[in-house]
Amino acid sequence: MALLETRGLSKTFGGLTALDAVDFVVPEGSIVSLIGPNGAGKTTFFNCVSGTYPPSSGVVVFRDQPVLGLAPHKITKRGMARTFQGIRLFSEMTALENVMVGAHSRTSAGVFGVLLRSRAVLEEERALASKALRLLEFVGLADRAEVWARNLSYGDQRRLEVARALASDPVLLLLDEPAAGMNPRETEALMLLIQQIRRQGVTILLIEHDMKVVMGISDRVVVLDHGVKIAEGEPETIRHDPKVIEAYLGAGST
Repeated sequence: MALLETRGLSKTFGGLTALDAVDFVVPEGSIVSLIGPNGAGKTTFFNCVSGTYPPSSGVVVFRDQPVLGLAPHKITKRGMARTFQGIRLFSEMTALENVMVGAHSRTSAGVFGVLLRSRAVLEEERALASKALRLLEFVGLADRAEVWARNLSYGDQRRLEVARALASDPVLLLLDEPAAGMNPRETEALMLLIQQIRRQGVTILLIEHDMKVVMGISDRVVVLDHGVKIAEGEPETIRHDPKVIEAYLGAGST
């Protein structure tokens, strides 16, 4: 069953075509990797799917409902969460507070409730803190809960971003280069974490340049080149696909 599907998804910026009629399916319960040389359109695809960019044409269906034109926060409420290529934490907030911010999309308190600090709001905040602590424990950061985000190591900051995204209770998690800048030990730990997240019932779609990660955890791999989908299949099939090899060699990759 398709959890996310795009049909003919295109995005142009002036005279530049960043995505060209991309058909894409993410089956429920899977780990799917989106790869391609720099400038292939991968992050643009994420931005169109998550509501950050309006596509120029095409269809985006999530949980059997069209989401084209919805604001990012409304798509989040429907069960999609994402991280970004560049870390976007609140640096002057603790790890715990960062995760609590991610959970606020599921709270019921309105503006006046927050301002008046009603009993219901205080109880909801306590529940949020408890949930945030559980998520920090899940990603291995329980002992760093009261540390400011800016004082965490790079790898821990990446894990914190994942915890914050999970706080919105997604059924689909989009990870944009989660292993970027990590050392081998951190990368191995990340691979285990992603597999744990899938076992919790969350479907994963990730952009990643580290082929060890891609080949090690993906059920399927989709390849973009200059905005065009050039290949799709199981990791071992993609590894030996001549079009994929040519695309990477042509971009100066190895």
